[in-house]
Order: sequence, then structure tokens, then C-alpha cells
Amino acid sequence: MLKENLNQVCENIKKACERTGRKTEEVTLIAVSKTKPISMLEEAYMAGSRDFGENKVQEIMDKYLQLPPDTRWHMIGHLQRNKVKYIIDKVTLIHSVDSLRLAEEISRQAEKKQVHADILVEVNIAKEESKFGTSREESIQLVKNISKLPNISVKGLMTIAPFVTNPEDNRKYFRQIRELSVDIAKENIDNVTMSILSMGMTGDYMVAIEEGATMVRVGTGIFGERNTQGD
Repeated sequence: MLKENLNQVCENIKKACERTGRKTEEVTLIAVSKTKPISMLEEAYMAGSRDFGENKVQEIMDKYLQLPPDTRWHMIGHLQRNKVKYIIDKVTLIHSVDSLRLAEEISRQAEKKQVHADILVEVNIAKEESKFGTSREESIQLVKNISKLPNISVKGLMTIAPFVTNPEDNRKYFRQIRELSVDIAKENIDNVTMSILSMGMTGDYMVAIEEGATMVRVGTGIFGERNTQGD
């Protein structure tokens, strides 16, 4: 079942790309594996998944050594500064940087471990009170401030759009994030590229791709309904 789900998601990504004249290789599918047992991650890996997204540091720690070394781990949840040190040398990309203080800690720990951290700045584009993320208005200055730090590079933006029943309702937010990334790119800030747009989840990833997403984060669409035990 999982393999069929994964194939269906990949087919949907292909169709969304075709509709907008994009190449399928431009979009990375991140299998959101939070709360899922390692057996399901292994099944997804065998079916072709290499990028896995986790919300919690502890889950990355628990699963990191249980999958092959070519697995790419993505920290997609809110990251507390005191936990950065545990994953700094384990993750491919941190999607959820929403403050300079967090970026400074990532930079400090990366320097200590002698690694380079790639990050995305999380923008709360819909201004939802329940969500983390910097505001659209403050995002450019935040990117500029982070760009001056050692051992860290801003690779793009991430957003978590509102939960909606009609994915079209989120098109405007995906478009706004895309426009913001273009505005930031025009600033030609050293140590900053806007090559990644991480947006779109199970309910709306096709719309996100049509609006320029280069990474989509799909959990339920691959693994089925989430087991919330321990969440």
C-alpha cells in the first residue's frame, strides 16, 4: 500500500509539473515520517524515498542510524535552540529557522562540529497566530542578518499554509512566498540563494508545485493517517 501511495504522489507531482512546463526533477518529495515506525521508513526507502522530514529532534536521533547513510534528513518542525547541537551534523536541511537567535545557535554549533548548515527561513505568510515563522515584512532583514554568520547558508524559504479543504484557497499564499523569494533574490545578498521553496503538504502540494515549490512535504499521502501517540 505504501509503495502504491508513493507512486501516486510521484505521478501527481509529474502532472503538476507538466501543467506548468516544469521538469519533475525540479521538485524534491520529502516523505514526512514523523511518528512513523522505522519499518515504514524502511519500506518507503525501498520504494525509492531518500528525503525524510521529521518534526522532532528526538525522532531524528532515534531513526538516524537505522536507515542507510544516503538518507537525507530534513528538520521541518519548530527547533529549540538548546536542541540544535544534537542534529547539526545529521540533517541535510533545516526548514524552520524563524529568528536570528536560532540562526546564531545553528551557526555556533556548526562551527563547533566543523560542518556547514544549510537552512531555510520560515515565513508565516498567512499570519496565523498558531504558526511559527517570521513575517513577510521582517523576512528580508532576517535573511540579511543570517547571511553574515559563519558556517550557515540561507538556501530559500519555507512556509506552512493554512489547513484548508479546498487547496485552491492556498494558491495566493504560495504565490506570495514565490514573489517574496524573487524579491530577496534581487537583493543579491552574499551567502544567500533562493533556490529552494519548501511549501505544500498532502492536501495542497499540487497547487504549491504549480506556484513554484521545489520541495513538498507529504506525510499522510504516503504513510496514511498519522499516529499521534507521543505527539
